[in-house]
Amino acid sequence: MSKTFVRLITAVSLSASLCGIAQSANQQKQDVFGYTNTPIIPGTQWHVHDPRRPQPEVVTPKSAVVQQAPADAIVLFDGSNMDAFERSKDSKPVQWLIEDGVVTIQKDPKTGKNQSIRTKEKLGDMQLHIEWRSPVKTDKKRQQKGNSGLYIMGRYEVQILDSYQNPVYPDGQAAALYGQTPPLANASLPPGVWQSYDIVFEAPKFDDKGKLTKKAHATVFHNGVLVQHRTPLNGPTGHKSVKEYQAHGPSPLVIQDHSSPVSFRNIWVRKLGNLN
Repeated sequence: MSKTFVRLITAVSLSASLCGIAQSANQQKQDVFGYTNTPIIPGTQWHVHDPRRPQPEVVTPKSAVVQQAPADAIVLFDGSNMDAFERSKDSKPVQWLIEDGVVTIQKDPKTGKNQSIRTKEKLGDMQLHIEWRSPVKTDKKRQQKGNSGLYIMGRYEVQILDSYQNPVYPDGQAAALYGQTPPLANASLPPGVWQSYDIVFEAPKFDDKGKLTKKAHATVFHNGVLVQHRTPLNGPTGHKSVKEYQAHGPSPLVIQDHSSPVSFRNIWVRKLGNLN
């Protein structure tokens, strides 16, 4: 065999190897669902829902944090009724399914449409505890799998999603400040297992003319793991968008119906007064 032929075979093999590596890398990128045609998130190099953004480290907790409401808390759901909530679109009574002390998202029995809900209480600075569970049986994938969300003050979403071995854009996985900041760690448990959020939320502040004087901030513990550490919000959260602050006061907490039967229990909140 000639030296020229050996060099040719080696070059072809190396080219094929490099091509295989490139294809593998591209396949890994493709495995993470997301977008690159969206606005840049202020203060970052990343697009909203950018799949190239580094994925948070997986930190597996043992269980949810089950914490009963303290004496000064407003109990939003104790397993018996949803009287503290109303439907977001029309203020009618909530029609989610309550069984064995657990409430599960369901569509409007008459119209078949989604029915997000909101608290009757208007809230600002607060401590929030909520326990939630993704459905086990589902034909949903990626960003549709176990999707719900907590819209604090109706504007600032802490994402609820089945993020257990489910590669999606980092700013859209469980415990992300949706479309803005991924969690510090992926502390998700498998679907069908109870999980918890403990959130301290600092409402944004505005002057008499409606000018922003302090951004909203969120601290989030997911199953006892710190995943947001007094993280500032750039404004209201949104899908594939960047939004600016608009002056507002205390507002209801919204729990999103995103066509997935996510379940909830043990929901309570403590008003924290006016945090500076």
